[in-house]
Amino acid sequence: MRRAVVTAVGAVAPNGLDVPSIWSSLLAGRSGIRRIESVDVADLAVRVAGEVRGFVAADHLPKRDIARLDRHAHYAVAAADEAMRSTGITPGSLPFDSARFAATIATGSGPVSLTQDAARILDSSGPRRVPPGVVVYGGPDAAAAYLSERYGARGATAGLSATCASGTVALGEAMRTIRHGYADAVLVVAADDCLNRVNLAVNATLGALALGHDDAPETASRPFDRGRHGFVMSAGAAALLVESEDSALARGADILAEIAGYGATSDAYHPTAPRPDGSGALAAMRAALDDASLDASGLDHVNAHGTSTPLNDAMETAALRELLGARLGEVPVTANKSATGHLLGAAGALEAVISLLTMRDSVIPPTLNLDDPEYPDLDLVAHEARPSRIRTVLSNSFGFGGHNASLLLREFSA
Repeated sequence: MRRAVVTAVGAVAPNGLDVPSIWSSLLAGRSGIRRIESVDVADLAVRVAGEVRGFVAADHLPKRDIARLDRHAHYAVAAADEAMRSTGITPGSLPFDSARFAATIATGSGPVSLTQDAARILDSSGPRRVPPGVVVYGGPDAAAAYLSERYGARGATAGLSATCASGTVALGEAMRTIRHGYADAVLVVAADDCLNRVNLAVNATLGALALGHDDAPETASRPFDRGRHGFVMSAGAAALLVESEDSALARGADILAEIAGYGATSDAYHPTAPRPDGSGALAAMRAALDDASLDASGLDHVNAHGTSTPLNDAMETAALRELLGARLGEVPVTANKSATGHLLGAAGALEAVISLLTMRDSVIPPTLNLDDPEYPDLDLVAHEARPSRIRTVLSNSFGFGGHNASLLLREFSA
């Protein structure tokens, strides 16, 4: 069976505009969550979010494409370019057969700002003023099509959505694409930007968001802490180049890790709430381990979904108790959303990037704001980074609609 490996990563997040700055921020325990500045929230219940600050779209895209594409796609292009550049690939210089190079954009909501702006133009100025490009760039596949053209990817190109599990599902499907020989390389980019009045308002109305914290926004996201009461919405993107082992070795690429296992399930339970017993999440975790021919005794670390919502954290804890059994207190767990907030469809991809860096540098970034742990039987890495030799990581993503997805990432050995 062909092995799928990751050879390059890129990212844009609230706590950094590239992978090195995001990683150093995480290890230093710095949060990217602040008071909202880019959106008028005077009449909204929510005041804090993970905005991408200091990003200049003109550094990454031509002026005409900035206007055509939604902001989440701007982040996607920047993350993709960082990944491709880091492995020596520039537009027009593919080191593999373009017909066997695919591109996927994973997104929970897609170009929501673009379509909301078009609706406002229609209402205020009439149908003749609506930009016709919305029919092309208003779809969830728009960023994938753009990156396909940018890099000459002539393999399968698609948009994929599984709400907050989108990035993880896209990486798992890329692994399967490589394994079964349908492509030699897949550029997986996950991106979301729902920091607009509509999305902030509806998520606050649902009771899903952390409210208040105006004076200390960096404390708003607190996974597994008794004081948690909702997630913090964030924007950003992450990109990973997934290749076959043969392709990577043939071109002398640095291999960051192997995507060794993948599992995905559905709760079939409720539009927003997870199954309380965590059975759907547990099934996804077990499937990822089985796919990698690994059992819980070989698991070194869990990068938790850890949204900071009461239901989600309780469900994930229940699933981990069942999965790890007697090893529950031995396997370190961390929750990156405490520092980055929740990047929605991009969260799983960003957390996969962080998991790869955890293995590379043998250090686990901390869970912030874990002042009063509700689940003391978990070995939660709190407040400060922990040096630890990590060879295998289980990275979890769960989402509205009952989506569950897990990846087993493993240190690469030829």
